[in-house]
Amino acid sequence: MIYASDLDQTLIYSVRSMGMDVDLSVMQPAETYKERIISYISIATLEQLQTVAQQITFVPVTTRTLDQYARIHIFQNNVIPQYAITSNGANILVDGVVDQEWHQHILADVYSKSAPAAEALALFHTVSDPSWIVAEHFWENTFYSIVVDREQMPLDQVLALQPQLEAFGWGMSVQGRKVYLVPFTVSKNRAIAEVKQRVGASKVIASGDSILDRGLLDVADYSIAPAHGELYRESIAEPALRHYSFTSTSGIFAADEILQYVVATLDQEGKVSYES
Repeated sequence: MIYASDLDQTLIYSVRSMGMDVDLSVMQPAETYKERIISYISIATLEQLQTVAQQITFVPVTTRTLDQYARIHIFQNNVIPQYAITSNGANILVDGVVDQEWHQHILADVYSKSAPAAEALALFHTVSDPSWIVAEHFWENTFYSIVVDREQMPLDQVLALQPQLEAFGWGMSVQGRKVYLVPFTVSKNRAIAEVKQRVGASKVIASGDSILDRGLLDVADYSIAPAHGELYRESIAEPALRHYSFTSTSGIFAADEILQYVVATLDQEGKVSYES
């Protein structure tokens, strides 16, 4: 069995995203950058995650690049996964080493099945304005992340581009201050299906908060999302799209509930027994 989870705003949180009135004494630093702590995980979540990872295959699944993933030191010191998925599925790491055959296979599909990256970005720029674009990055010859001023960005106009982007073979996700443009061939669900086959797992438990996690949650046997983020907002706006379990709490403590759900699912499956 596999537990596959998104990271940012699912398991780990920046100070800005963790919620109000959080006592840092019950948190553990998860990531350090330039000698500054930039994300945390609750101690309760980490302890549960360590227990789960001792029993089944835990796979971090993130849109972060390789370098950005490497900053998360809990995956080097506390929970050391055999497999990890970065760059939204463009990379599979095996014992910390990139599987180059998988990466080249994905890049070949990007070039053959999606419109050129420059065309996707040009479409985005038909509604963008320099006044609310902070920075643009094209990561690993694969996808864009665009840092924006959310107060100035016309969200409805940006979201209205989705049908045209989809026709190009590209998806879009708005997460906090970032807009992601990602080819459909680069997906978390595609990468986790590969890992599932490699480890011979029968079922997958998944958690995530964004549109880029939807495919991962859809292919999983058990899925849960925190009560914040794109999937939650979508479920509120369109209840018919509420396909997943959601936590009752938002912010960093939603991760505690997510791990409780994972543990309960494992007990239901008869995989392991946990002491309270």
